[in-house]
Amino acid sequence: MITIENLRDFPQHRQQVIDWLWQAFGSDNSRAFFASVVDSSLSTADLPLTFIALEKEKIVGTVGLWRCDLISRQDLTPWLAALYVDKAWRSRGLGRQLQHFVSQYSQSAGFHELYLWATFSGYYEQHGWRYIGEGVEYPDKEVRLYHRTLRP
Repeated sequence: MITIENLRDFPQHRQQVIDWLWQAFGSDNSRAFFASVVDSSLSTADLPLTFIALEKEKIVGTVGLWRCDLISRQDLTPWLAALYVDKAWRSRGLGRQLQHFVSQYSQSAGFHELYLWATFSGYYEQHGWRYIGEGVEYPDKEVRLYHRTLRP
């Protein structure tokens, strides 16, 4: 059985989350950036938050709720960010489960909208996200922007 928990309550998984995010989304010199975001989510601030999927004591996925995940679109907030599922757990619905968790959490926190960006198409549309246009990730990478209205 999978549970989704706040990383603040399981800080022993900090290093694994940083490694996953850096390997999946980073570049040679961006490890410190991901460590900074994860460490910020361990504070008592409202955002950013990092959630982890656990099977018993083993971490199998992670997702973030960030104030901003795209520097060029700071007008949009909050963002579902850094969704990562361990390779052995892919194609089992865990990505959908993590998206659903963040959507429900965001709604209960009083947010009415949620955003994300991706470099590919097809996946998020299948899970209820609406494509809203193109954006630019630093330094000049075109990305696809998605939006989800949260039910009141």
